[in-house]
Amino acid sequence: MVFDTEGRPVAVLGAGVLGVKIACVWLAGGFDVNVRDPNEDQLSAARQNIDKDVLSMAQALGIAGRAPGKGTFTQDMKYAVQNAWLVIESVPERLELKKSVFQELGNLVESDCILGSNSSSFKSSLMVENVDTSVRHRCLNIHYTMPPDIKAVELMTSTYTDESIFTTLMERHTYIGLKPVVAKTESTGIILGRLWAAVKREALSILSEDVCTPQDLDSIWLEMFQGNDRGPCRMMDAIGLDTVKFIEENYVSEGNLDRTKILDFLEENYISRGKLGQKSQAGGFYET
Repeated sequence: MVFDTEGRPVAVLGAGVLGVKIACVWLAGGFDVNVRDPNEDQLSAARQNIDKDVLSMAQALGIAGRAPGKGTFTQDMKYAVQNAWLVIESVPERLELKKSVFQELGNLVESDCILGSNSSSFKSSLMVENVDTSVRHRCLNIHYTMPPDIKAVELMTSTYTDESIFTTLMERHTYIGLKPVVAKTESTGIILGRLWAAVKREALSILSEDVCTPQDLDSIWLEMFQGNDRGPCRMMDAIGLDTVKFIEENYVSEGNLDRTKILDFLEENYISRGKLGQKSQAGGFYET
């Protein structure tokens, strides 16, 4: 397949922490971006953060001086994806929600539009069960971490994905200063997610056993892995502890793991108390 990206926008569905980062990266790279979220307050915050960060994002990605694209913020799904060459869903980590989004997109987008899921905890093959077979070959996982601090982008097939899509996405992500890699087969967690999941689980187990404080855990991590500026607890705060819990639910279920030291610990000690991390006034492992 040949994908025409010239003059066409990228659509990002979900204006949460990572959705905003994804939109900002593509805008910094010179692409117009439509950001869609059903929550008006979330959209307003996204606009402010992107306007503030887009030039520094370009600097961090090594593409300073490039004219940024135009950002559009809307609650209308149909408008957001109109004529888009790429749609990236970054909605909450709930499989049924993602399946409904892909099903809706299949009826809205152009016939050459690439449909990507930012999820690493759910394989995209699970999301396209209700998508027409003519659309499935344009669906895949496109997993961003936390740009610009981590520039890696993981591309993973849905088992149906047309091979030419990977060539296009490798080229475009490299052009905007990111570092794409292709997973050779489907894998829950892809590559980085599997490594990070193991770190999160052990960190949460240590905290649930009251072995040390979040601050001391991060201090040890930073001493061991010099060159990092954030330990696991501060990174989880940046992601959002509710999002961490959503992601871990799938790993716990698929791996038949003990939820007590992971999910229950987060829920009882942080999430139920409104302590969701950097995005909440109550803070998380760290005060905001």
